[in-house]
Amino acid sequence: MSVQLGMPQPREVAGNNVPAVRPAAAGAGLVDRYGRRATDMRLSLTDKCNLRCTYCMPAEGLEWLSKSAVMTAEEIVRIVRVGVERLGVRELRLTGGEPLVRHDLVEIIAELRHNHPDLPISMTTNAVGLAKKAAALKTAGLTRINVSLDSLHEETFTQLTRRPFLNQVLAGVDAAWAAGLGPVKLNAVLMRGINDAEAPSLLAWALGRGYELRFIEQMPLDADHGWTRRNMITAAEIRGLLSTDFVLSPDPRARDGAPAERFEVRRRVAGAGAHDASAHGPVLGTVGIIASVTEPFCSDCRRTRITAEGKIMSCLFSHEEYDLLGLLRSGGSDEDLARRWQDAMWLKPKAHGMDHVGLDAPDFVQPDRSMSAIGG
Repeated sequence: MSVQLGMPQPREVAGNNVPAVRPAAAGAGLVDRYGRRATDMRLSLTDKCNLRCTYCMPAEGLEWLSKSAVMTAEEIVRIVRVGVERLGVRELRLTGGEPLVRHDLVEIIAELRHNHPDLPISMTTNAVGLAKKAAALKTAGLTRINVSLDSLHEETFTQLTRRPFLNQVLAGVDAAWAAGLGPVKLNAVLMRGINDAEAPSLLAWALGRGYELRFIEQMPLDADHGWTRRNMITAAEIRGLLSTDFVLSPDPRARDGAPAERFEVRRRVAGAGAHDASAHGPVLGTVGIIASVTEPFCSDCRRTRITAEGKIMSCLFSHEEYDLLGLLRSGGSDEDLARRWQDAMWLKPKAHGMDHVGLDAPDFVQPDRSMSAIGG
């Protein structure tokens, strides 16, 4: 449901003893009923994408938004300014769709950097075309890059993405590293019977090049609505797949609201004790696992999302959206924008679009939007 200029009637949340109306004394920033404060902004620049990943989009693609429906560069810059200057946003991630398909991407980043010299600005991309733009993005002010990469085998990559662009993606990853957009982080979704056996070799490849790999449990955000719990590779299974070649131990650094649980990685040494990580040699790097389904971290979620058409989504699985762009285009002040954003985030669900945790719950309903239409 997309809420246009008015806010919905406040909802009582059964059994949680939380107020339904945001108190005036809730304080500055994007707080919600559960005491969480959003400081990490995910902003989608477009819903368009040049891949057709099976866990995200149908083979024929989606019906794209019209150009007039998508935020302009000026509108993006203003919304980010409100988030940073009035609402305590401390980190910005540009997403899509695929951000690289925006012709004005470099200009957007340059203006954001001009306005916010110290703001970390990262971008999630499939890296198709990144090789040609990495240096310009770094010069414009981009801090670092996250790249989606599910396979190093051309046939498997093509099967998963429905496009034969693996070499372009690998060239983009290398160009990002060379341009100084590090740490370069790689995101991989394992699909049962397709690329799950690649987990150890993909990690070895990333460690050897100094990239940070994160495995992501497949979430029910595919446009085909074909996700099933039994077909998903779980975090526990991922750890098991990696354990054939590596020993994982908890990263001593604080997680600090990050979606990925990090592990230090050592090469497994035959005969060494399984519980003595140091016996397996030096730390080669880290690996992250984002277990949104089986080991959810919703209680410490610090993210707020703006879709390409300027809708506030307080949760990836929300069924309610709040129209920020319409308010902006109708002459709303920065204070008006901030207040609507705060109101929307106050109503953020506890987890998974509901007021209880559990993608296995019988009352879970998959959102209509796919990941590409939300912005990761």
